[in-house]
Formats: sequence, structure tokens, C-alpha cells
Amino acid sequence: MAYHVDDIRTVALVGHEAAGKTSLADALLFKAKATERRGSPDDGSSVSDFDEEEKKHKYSIDSAVLHLDTQGKRVYLIDTPGKPDFVGQALGGLNPVDTAIVVISASSGVQVNTRRMFNEAGKRKLARMIVINKLDAENIHFDDLLNNIRATFGKACVLLNAPLNVGPGFSGVVSVLTPPASPPAGCAVDLAKERSLLVDCIVEADEVLMEKYLGEGDLSADELTAAFPKALAAGTVIPILCTCVKKDKDIGVAEVLEAILKDAPSPKAAVKRVGTKGTGDKATQVEIEPTETGEFVGQVFKTISDKFVGTLSYFRVLSGKLTPEQPIITLRTGRGGRSSGLLLPQGKTTKPMTEAVPGDIIAVAKVEDLHIGDTVALNTNAPKLPLPHYPTPMFGLAVEPKARGDEQKISGSLTKIADEDPTFKVTRDTQTKELVITGNSQVHLDIVQKRLKARYDLEILTHEPKIAYRETLTATSDAEYQHKKQSGGRGQYGKVHFRVYPLKDLHIKSEAELLEKFANKSRFEKMRSAHYDPEYNFAFIDHIVGGTVPNNFIPAVEKGCKEVLDQGALAGYRMQDVAVELYFGKYHDVDSSEAAFKTAARMCFKKAFREARPVLLEPIVHLEVTLPTKYTGDILKDLNGKRARVEDQDSLPGDLAVIKAIAPLAEMTRYAAQLGSITQGQGSYTMEFSRPGQRAAADRQQGEAGRRRGGVTPV
Repeated sequence: MAYHVDDIRTVALVGHEAAGKTSLADALLFKAKATERRGSPDDGSSVSDFDEEEKKHKYSIDSAVLHLDTQGKRVYLIDTPGKPDFVGQALGGLNPVDTAIVVISASSGVQVNTRRMFNEAGKRKLARMIVINKLDAENIHFDDLLNNIRATFGKACVLLNAPLNVGPGFSGVVSVLTPPASPPAGCAVDLAKERSLLVDCIVEADEVLMEKYLGEGDLSADELTAAFPKALAAGTVIPILCTCVKKDKDIGVAEVLEAILKDAPSPKAAVKRVGTKGTGDKATQVEIEPTETGEFVGQVFKTISDKFVGTLSYFRVLSGKLTPEQPIITLRTGRGGRSSGLLLPQGKTTKPMTEAVPGDIIAVAKVEDLHIGDTVALNTNAPKLPLPHYPTPMFGLAVEPKARGDEQKISGSLTKIADEDPTFKVTRDTQTKELVITGNSQVHLDIVQKRLKARYDLEILTHEPKIAYRETLTATSDAEYQHKKQSGGRGQYGKVHFRVYPLKDLHIKSEAELLEKFANKSRFEKMRSAHYDPEYNFAFIDHIVGGTVPNNFIPAVEKGCKEVLDQGALAGYRMQDVAVELYFGKYHDVDSSEAAFKTAARMCFKKAFREARPVLLEPIVHLEVTLPTKYTGDILKDLNGKRARVEDQDSLPGDLAVIKAIAPLAEMTRYAAQLGSITQGQGSYTMEFSRPGQRAAADRQQGEAGRRRGGVTPV
């Protein structure tokens, strides 16, 4: 059957772990007869959790793309992991969809990832629904749960159906929009009151309907049903549906499927994506219209490295129509190629497609150099989508191969895994000479290690990575050094005089700014040249007068200084934020050489640096912790013990607090486990490296204190 844009729905199932997202996905597929047998993550038969590690642990690790066809509609489902350790896959699952269904466990309530994914869906302006699952559990206080949801997510959260006999006797759901004449036995809420709240939210998106409602006091069921999809897309209503997703007690699944089919927005009704057409001054923002007649534009949101078919790239078609014979171009590189065909994914299996239209979520194989976030098109003039944002991974481990001879193989294999996961990074630290893998947590990196073994038969050893401190100076000093060596025959001779200056507070970013703010004639009256290296924020100034150092030896002097930048002069760490002025020297007509002046420059630079009140710079991170209010005191006490400085503290709906602080990276490398222990798993945090423009004046005060005691200062 050929589907058109209006017939397509795209939905992501998100929420905290153990809420039942994967079970709901399997139930929806089975209800729509997309599968002959109902899968279950408990027995390893789930269509969504097909990876061996997922079957072993019985929780989702990757997002899975599914689809179902029913009632003339095609629904794409993306089942996402709920553990915060795999948040990159969950966030990636939101990017190609128009609707997010936030699944909440009735027994656990609103949890860390529930809040995060609800808010992330809001940032993307997606339509949102809430599913309260596991309503057959013991000791459920439905009124308290409902009030907590509304306190956390707002008054737009209203019941679309209500549960009957909550608890082990959970027996069904009843519609709130079209309730029966008399409330059924065991109904958990006042239907009339809940219907009034629902109607208020629906009419908020339609002024004409609101005027009629205010004038007449009520609206017909047909009018409300017709207006509901518009209110859902606008965000004035966030419907709550009730379920129990079990093989022996399958309640509410049909109602969730009906809500997706009838109320979730199609690509045309959803918020339009915006791309950039052109470059530089001619760049313009354009809305991408989801029409089959427009030019083809898509965006990659997921890649998989499969040992049988190679790399599979998944993308959402945003505009135009695509057929298998058309070559795909990546706007990032301007290159591309013809795929082996368009594939319709169903978990780990795929089947061929003859064409793809806006809203379709498809996969292609054997198209090289496609990465997450890439915009794909048929020509290089197509609008380019912005890259999706992912949190910076901060949990690092230094790795080395367990077996000799695997050094070359390990880097390439880790890079392939990193291509699939935007929150997993592989870097080679030039200073510590370590290969470092970085992820969200120990659990995250444990899974990476297991996949490395399963896919590439590679085992690695891990240990704590070294913290890459930096060296800089805080005062001006001068020094001289004479390199003289005579060993028979031609000797070595070179003498240089240096002054060194701190550059940290000048905020120089280019050679033009160096000449404007520092290396100018007012400071260096007879300066001949100045060179700038932005990587180290290092400047070399040639202030030689009278040829005391010949011109042909000046480059060797500068090169000698640059060699010290990586070696360090204080504790062996990389140097930054320093300027060197060469203002005098001596040479010998026979014994002077480039090597001699390079050696003299190295030794003189180190000597001057050590006399300029040198300090170590320590990596600093910005930390934001979200936690239940009752743990605030414990967290503040713990942060104080980690040399952190709290910058802000605020309260959030749902009896939550948020704490913002800056702290040394060395103290925060294992914070995930410590936070979980203090808050009993209810706290979450984000952490980003501090940027120069974000540092407060207090940073400088802390730095001054560190200089006075000869200690470590923030970078």
C-alpha cells in the first residue's frame, strides 16, 4: 500500500527505565497485527530489544525503529532506552519524530529521565502524550500520582481516559472526553471534573471554539474530538492515558493506538523544521515544507555498524520524494553515492521500499561517510538542517589493548562505535599520550567494552585517565642563557635574552588582536615582527636591535620556544597564555648554528618561565544537579568537600531543586555513582567544560588565591 504524507505518524516512546516502553511498543505492534507473535523483553523475544546485551540485561541500550500499518495509516515507532546512561540514544530518538509519548510507571512515578525527556520533547516543540503504565501494581495512590504529574509538567496534563479498579484488580479504562451517563464502579477520578479540565485545555488552542464554549457552557463531543488534534499539536493539551501492558492483562493499548492514529499530528500538521540555505552573508533561514513535490531533504539520526550489511544509516525524510535509484548527497561534504536500496526497518530486520515520502523513516546501506546529524539531499543547494545537540560525555577511562599487536585495530574499532553513539567519544591525549574513551557513566563504557569484544574480538584494559593540567605564568620576568659547547673541531654557541609576559587576561584570539592589544609599537618600540599561535595562546616577538641575533637564527629561536610549550617548564604539562620577547643575544661567526640557538632558546624560556610565578591550571566544569528537595543539604555538603563553588540554587515543580556550581574536573570524574548513592538514584546532573566567556569574576579571585599559595588554579 502506498502512503501519503497525511497518513503518516511518527512517535517516540520515552521515559525512565522500567516504565514499560519496550513492552508497550511490542503490544502496539501486536495490536495492529504488525507482528504475528507478541514479543516481550522478559523472554528475549522483543522486536525492539534485539541486541544480545539488551537480551542479557533485559533493558534497552539503543533506540529501535519500528513501524506498523493499520486503518490506512503508517505509524513509525522509535523505542528509546530509559537508563540515563544511554541518554544519547534517547535524545536521538526524539529528533526524527513529531510526537513523544512519555511513559511513566504508576508505582515509581515521575523519575529522573521522565522529567528530562519530557522537557527535551518540549524544546523540540513536539506534541506530547503521557502514558501511565503498570496500573495493576500494589500500593498505587492514583490521585497523588496525578497531582505530581501536573505539579511537575503543568496544567495541560489532563486525563483522556481514567482507570477502573487501580491495583491488582485493574480492569479497564473509561473515556473522559465521552464518558458514560453514569460513572462506572471503581473509577479512580471524578469524571465530570476531569472532563471540564480536558475541555478547558482543548478550547485554549481555538479562539472561535473558546468563545462558543464560554457563551454556551459546553460543546458537543464531535466538536471537541475535531479540535483535539490541533490542541495536541499546539501543546495546550497533553493527554494522559492509562495502561497495563502485560500478555495476560492487556488494558489500554487499543486506546493508545487510537490516540496515535486519530490525534497525533501528521508531518503537515506538526511544527516545521527550519534549515539554512546558502552560506556566509547570503545564508537564509527557510521552513522545510513536508510536500512530496518539494526538493528532497532528509536528516540522519542514527547509524549502525552491522557485520553482515556494513553501515546502516537511518534518516527521516523531511521534504520531497526519494526512490532507490537516486544518488544521495551529504551536504556536509558535498559527496555521496547511490545506495543499495531504500529499507523499511522493523527492529533488526528490514524490507525494501520503492519510494519514501515526507514523514517516512528509512534506512540505507553502503552509503559512505554518513554521520548522525548529516543533512542528505539530491543536490548541494538544498537547505541544511542544524546539527542536533547532545550532552558532553564526562566519564573517562584510559584504555590500552590487552593483547600485543592490537594497537592499530583498537582505535579504528572504537571510532566505529563512536559513530553510532553521539555521547561516546574517543580521543588521543597528546599531552598524557593516552587513548581515552569518554561516556556518560561506568555502565555506558562497560557496554562499549562488551561490544568491542563481541564485534571485533578485542579486549581492552582500562584505568583512570590522567588529568591534563596546564601551565602558565602570572608575572613578567626576564632571563638569559648562553649555550656553549666545545668538543674539538667546530663547537656550539648561542646566547639569547628573553622577557616573558602573561596573556591570559587579554582574551586574544588571533594575530590581528595580538598586534592590537599587546604586540604594538607603544610597548615594543623597535619590534620587527610578532607571531601568534592560537592553539597555545602563545606569542613570539622579535625585538632584536643591531643584529645581535642574526636573522637566519630567529626562526630557530622561535622553534625552540615552541618545543617547550608541549614539554612544560614546571611539572611537565602543556603551557599556554604566554608571550616571549627576544630582545638581545650574541653569536659566533663559526660556532653558532640553528641547533645551538634552538637549545639556548629552550633553556632560556624554561628559566624565565620558572621565575615568572608559574602556576598550574586545573580543568573546571560547570555542574547542574537536579534532585528531590530533601537531599539538598547532603548534596551541598558533598560539593563543598569537592572544592566546588555553588553559583545558584532554585526550586522546580514536583518538590525538586536545582543546584548550579563550578568544580574541578579531578573531583567530578566519578560523580554519577556518588550522586546516585546520596539521592537513592533520584538525582541527575549535567556537566560541561567551563568556557572562558562563562567564567565569573569569582573565578579570578579563586585563581589569585591559588597563585598566592603557589597552588592549582582554574583553567
